[in-house]
Formats: sequence, C-alpha cells, structure tokens
Amino acid sequence: MENVDQIIRARWILPVNPRDTVLEHHAVALRDGRIVAIVPGDCLAGAFHAPLETALDDHLLMPGLVNTHGHAAMTLLRGLADDHTLMDWLQDHIWPAEARWMGEDFVRTGTRLAIAEMLASGTTCASDMYFFPDVAAAAVVEAGFRAQIAFPILEHASAWGANADEYLARGLQVRDDYRSCPRLSFAFGPHAPYTTSDQTLARVAMLAAELDSPVQMHVHETAGEVHEAIAHHGCRPLARLEGLGLLSPRFQAVHMTQVAPEDLELLVRNQVKVLHCPSSNLKLAAGFCPVRTLGAAGINVALGTDGAASNNALDLFAEMRLAALLAKGSSGDPTALSAHAAVRMATLGGAEALGLAERIGSLEPGKDADMIAVDMRRIACAPVYDAHSALVYTGSGAAVTHAWVEGRAVLSGRRLCTLAPDELHAEALAWQHRIAGR
Repeated sequence: MENVDQIIRARWILPVNPRDTVLEHHAVALRDGRIVAIVPGDCLAGAFHAPLETALDDHLLMPGLVNTHGHAAMTLLRGLADDHTLMDWLQDHIWPAEARWMGEDFVRTGTRLAIAEMLASGTTCASDMYFFPDVAAAAVVEAGFRAQIAFPILEHASAWGANADEYLARGLQVRDDYRSCPRLSFAFGPHAPYTTSDQTLARVAMLAAELDSPVQMHVHETAGEVHEAIAHHGCRPLARLEGLGLLSPRFQAVHMTQVAPEDLELLVRNQVKVLHCPSSNLKLAAGFCPVRTLGAAGINVALGTDGAASNNALDLFAEMRLAALLAKGSSGDPTALSAHAAVRMATLGGAEALGLAERIGSLEPGKDADMIAVDMRRIACAPVYDAHSALVYTGSGAAVTHAWVEGRAVLSGRRLCTLAPDELHAEALAWQHRIAGR
C-alpha cells in the first residue's frame, strides 16, 4: 500500500487531458502538492493510504481555472466609471483616478480582494498586469495563489516608475527577488502599442529573448487603435510589433478584436497566444475576437476577465459561457466553440498560453494539484447529461465549493482558507469612501 498525503473522491472528475474525458466515481491521490494517481474509487482499498480523505459525492473535480489577463488591484475601481468608450474610460476616468490614488496600500488591498474573488469562483491561477508588481507578488504568495506577474512598462510616469527604463529595471528586480517561488512566474507587460515607443519595445524584445520570458500586451483592442497606428506608423500594430522582433510563441496578445487576413498570417507564423476577454470587450464595445477563425488556424485562444473596472466581475465561468455564445453568434455557426472547447480554453489552454502547461491546467499524475470542486447538485444544473455542457451553460463561480493550489486547501466548503473576506470588505469600503470623497 502506498502512502499519500490525501485522497479526494468525486462523483465526476474532468481531467481535461485526455480531451473530452469525464471519469465517474474516481479519486485523486496527492502527495507533496502533486497528483500521484487518478483511479476508480473501488480500486483505492489496498492501493493508497492517506491521513486525510475527502468525499465529494455530488461534485465535479476539475483543474483550477486559469485567468490569463487581468489587473487585480483594479477591483477598487469596480463600478467607478461604467458605460464609456475605451479611450474616454481610460483618459478621463481611470488614468486620473490611478494618478490620484495609486500606491502600495491600494495595490495590496485591491490585489487581495481580487484573489479572494477569484478563489471563491474557481480561479487558482491568474496573470496580473499592474503597478507595484512587488506588492502584488507578495499578496499572491501570502494567499497561496498562483500567478504570472506581467510587470507594467509605459513611457509616462506613475507612482511606480518615472519612465520606461525605470519600469523595466524595477520589474526585472521583482522577477529576481521571487525567482525561487514556484507559484510565481513573470512576464514583460508593455501596456499597448500606443503607449510604448519603438525603442522601448525593441529593448523588451531583446530582453525577453535573452531571458526566454513571455511578453503580454494589449493589442488590436479597438478599430480606432488600428486606424491610428496606420496613420502614425504606416502599418497595423501587429505588423509594427513583428518588425520590432516582439512576436514569438512567448507573445501573449490580449483582446485581438480586430483581425484582418494579414494579422492572422502574422499570428500563425509566430505562434502567438491570444487572450480573449469577452465581457470587457462587450462592455467597452471594443469588438469581437474571432475565436472560430483563430481556432481553425491553430492559434491557442485562452480566456481572461480583464480588470474589475471594465468587467466588473472576475468569474471565469461567466467568461466561458459568454465566449461560447459569442463565438456561435458572431460566426453564425452553433458549433464554433463547443462546451468542451470552452472548458479547455479556461484550463489547459490558459496554462499553455502562460507557459505553465507542464505544471497545471489538467489533472494528470506528476502535475501540481491545482484543482476545484463544483457542486453539481444545484436545481439549475439538473439533470446532468454532459458534464462539460453543465459547467459552461449552467455553471457559475458560485457553484465552486473547494479549491486547492499545490494540494493546499485555499477554499473549503465555500469558505476561504487563506484570506478574511470580512476584513477585505471593510478595507474595500474604506477605499470607496476615500475615492468617492465621502
């Protein structure tokens, strides 16, 4: 008999890999934060012994969701400026608010609030692009979360840096400071083509190649962005980025709502990852990412929520459903994005986009035990003919009852294990009064 740390039994297990597989009445054995085996429940006796065993008889066990793009601390700006166009939202509302309130305390509270929301709704890994990445990284470690930190790079000054050179230097220092933390990875985060110079982008391309590091960037978010790029640079943003050496399999293109045939060719040739944020794109009327076209061309499209200031939620279950429906409605093809494909986008596809697929994104022996349990006994979910369809079309983050990161419980019985929601709510309320001037 093999000794393990814990065993988790579930009515259904959705491993994601092999594709479209659903296991019934199976169990997962864990040791040292990793998956040792996934076996039928009736084969456990005599095979494994664990001091801790959890029975989830009405639940589906699956990989934790991977939110590939967001700005965690912007939870404190949730609802501050709704129903505006993108540039009006940024220039007249969000950037002035950030200039007034940005600081370590803001980022610490906002990031912890975001992590709590994500863990409670099934996300165990997220990519965060925001100021004070050192503070965000510390919050991730403290909460037992997993994250890619895409440290910001812009030309204009902020509370975090005076110019692009300082953003780069400080971001790389944070990367060095946390190099030994297995739950943190880092990426360069130049904000967008229109906020970053050729000189800076060329330097980012060089450093990213030297360090074999990802680069995450808002690209082709609106038609206006593309038109202005053509007027100022004589080419579309994606073509400019390729000319500067930025496009590669490490490049994570956020949004991509404007995809012409020549853009598609560049994405395919460079094996670029596309990070799709459907709720944010709809709310800002930015456009529609052509998920069906990109998928047919072999491009990995993953899911993100964007920040709470433009979403206003961080529920990746909602993004799965919306992505599936949008792909169907915008293409006129009800088979454009199946429930099975949507689940993969939110799990293994996200892990692949962030370069973490060897560790997370599917339930397989040897991988880290980043998992969630979803209550399938809800009235709105019954009956369950297809587990993937139930998750995508009737699921929600509110149905998540348990979550583990590296085998450590971070949510149990819908209660957060590493964060205090009452304390976070009080801190958020204090920030609301401060920002609103009350």
